[in-house]
Amino acid sequence: MDLGIKGRSALVCASSKGLGRACAAALAAGVARDISQLTFVIVLFFIGAFVMRGAGCTWNDITDRDLDAKVERTRSRPIPAGQVSVSQALVFLVLQALIGLAVLLQFNRFAIMTGIASLIIVAVYPFMKRITWWPQVVLGLAFSWGALMGFAVTLGRIDLTAVVLYAGSISWVIGYDTIYAHQDTEDDALIGIKSTARLFGARTHRALVVFYSIAVLLIGVALLLAGAGWPAWGGLIAFAVHLVWQIRRLDIGDPALCLRVFKSNRDAGLLLFAGLLVDAVMRAA
Repeated sequence: MDLGIKGRSALVCASSKGLGRACAAALAAGVARDISQLTFVIVLFFIGAFVMRGAGCTWNDITDRDLDAKVERTRSRPIPAGQVSVSQALVFLVLQALIGLAVLLQFNRFAIMTGIASLIIVAVYPFMKRITWWPQVVLGLAFSWGALMGFAVTLGRIDLTAVVLYAGSISWVIGYDTIYAHQDTEDDALIGIKSTARLFGARTHRALVVFYSIAVLLIGVALLLAGAGWPAWGGLIAFAVHLVWQIRRLDIGDPALCLRVFKSNRDAGLLLFAGLLVDAVMRAA
């Protein structure tokens, strides 16, 4: 069943979400100087991210079905096109949630409760675009939860390092989801949907400089607090360079280019993760 989320590639988002969790797990493993469970945790994180991103997509498609029918790019999707009923989508949602729960139950009790808490944000996100110009902030709160999960699973706690990493990840999500939202600004304006893309408009490049700079700064503070070594800093530098490339490359008037730049955030996450992984391995040796 193909239940996509409006204005977003589910697969790319799942990859980005999984990478966010993997980055947090690698940083936490570096703090613990123990990578014995890191591979197992990362595999479970990617499975969980894929399944729960799918559940989020399904929930968004259910709540946005009337809006999707009014947008040229999304009106052919299963629910607004009548290929899938709302009842069928709800059954699919429950199945995805059960698989996600099975993954979550592999972790410690604190991590399980932390994971369950994120469902509140996921549940309210689809409605934010109707009431605030900043739905990307709520998306960031949901997508970046993995920064907290990585520490909850590995260390059994959420400390200042995790909170700062979480804040940095939120800023990154606000930036890249603003890029993607520029694909639908005209349709969104017609049907009254709010977004940071519409809010920033021609000032988007300047806004991206701000949010991406905050992301790099806060992630850097998290590395400092974690006592990370040079591989992690190298990964952060590569991550930052990639974000600069995105800003320079972006043309908000070209929807196809917006999509390509958005998708490239998967590469940005990989660069950061590679540095953190090498650092964790070296610190555990």
